[in-house]
Amino acid sequence: MARPTIADIARRVGVSKGAVSFALNGRPGVSEATRARILEAAREMNWRPHSAARALGGARAEAVGLVIARPASTLGVEPFFAQLLSGLQARLSRQQVAMHLLVVEDSAAEVEVYREWTSAHRVDGFILVDPQVRDPRPAALEELGAPAVVLGGSGGPGPLSSVWADDREAMLSVVDYLAALGHRRIGHVAGLPGFRHTQRRIRALRDSAGRLGLTGAVSLPTDFSDAEGAAATRTLLSRGRARAAAGATRPTAIVYDSDVMALAGLGVAMEMGVRVPDELSIVAFDDSVLTRVTHPAITSLSRDTFALGGQVAEVLLEVIADPGTRRNVKTATPRLVIRGSTAAPAKTV
Repeated sequence: MARPTIADIARRVGVSKGAVSFALNGRPGVSEATRARILEAAREMNWRPHSAARALGGARAEAVGLVIARPASTLGVEPFFAQLLSGLQARLSRQQVAMHLLVVEDSAAEVEVYREWTSAHRVDGFILVDPQVRDPRPAALEELGAPAVVLGGSGGPGPLSSVWADDREAMLSVVDYLAALGHRRIGHVAGLPGFRHTQRRIRALRDSAGRLGLTGAVSLPTDFSDAEGAAATRTLLSRGRARAAAGATRPTAIVYDSDVMALAGLGVAMEMGVRVPDELSIVAFDDSVLTRVTHPAITSLSRDTFALGGQVAEVLLEVIADPGTRRNVKTATPRLVIRGSTAAPAKTV
C-alpha cells in the first residue's frame, strides 16, 4: 500500500492541502472543527510525517545510528555486542529514541553511510565503535557536523566526545597476575590489528617483557572469530613440539581478546591434550555467561557491558541536545575475576 500523503488526506476531508498542513503542524488558519476532521482522517489513514520533510522543518529524527565495519558472522556470536546493544537501546528507549543498526564491509562504506543518513536526516547522531589507527571516521563526522560519541577512544584530544576504558591498564593487570603465578611464556590471541585497542593490548604485553622477566611474549592478530582464535591457539601450542630442538617452548598462558576465542582456544587445548590449567592457563577479555558455564570456568576481565551501553547512549543524547558539548568519560577499568582456568605453571611444562 502506498504511503498516504497530505494530498490524500485533503481529498478525503474535502479541503485544501494547505489546510491539512496547517492542521497537522498545529498552526492557525483552520477552524477547530476542520482541524479535528483532518487529524481524525490522518489517524485512520495511518499517516506519518516524511523524514525529509521533518528535516526541512528542523525536527529531530528521534533516532541514532550505529554502523559497524566487522564481519556479520563474528558479530552474530559475540556476547559483548549483544550486551552493548541491549544497554544502548534500554537507555534510548526511555527517550523514545530508536537505533538504526547497519553492518558494512569497511570504513569507507561506513563513512558513506554517515553521509547518506546525515543528508536524509535519518538519525540525529552516531555511535562510533572500534577506533582505528589512522581512523578517517571522526574527521568525516566532524565535517558533516553530526553529533557523535566514540566508544573506546584513548581519552586524548579529538573532535568527538568519547566513552572509554584503559585497555593498556587492563592488559597489564592480566600480565602482572600471570607473572605472579610464575608464568614467563605468555601468548596473546589478539583482535583485528588495525584497531587501537588491539594495538594497546599488544604493546602492553610487549612492554611487560623486560619489566617482568618474560622469556616469551607473542601476540597473534585475528578477526575475532572462533575459527581464527582456534587456529592461532594451535600455532602457539604447536611451537614447543615443532621446534624443541631449537629450544623453543610453547606458552604456559594465553590471553584472548574475546570470550568466543577463549572458548575456541580451550577446545583446541583439549584436542591437543594440553591440560587447563595444569599445563596452560587461559584468560579472556570481556566476561559473558560463556566464560562462566564452561569447564573449567575462564578467568576474565569483567565489566558491566550493559551499563557501558547505557553510558554511551546517555552521552550521545547530551551531545544531540547541545551540539557544542564535548564529553570525555573514562569508565572503570575492567577488573580481573579469577576462575578455574588459571594456575601456576606445572614444573614440567
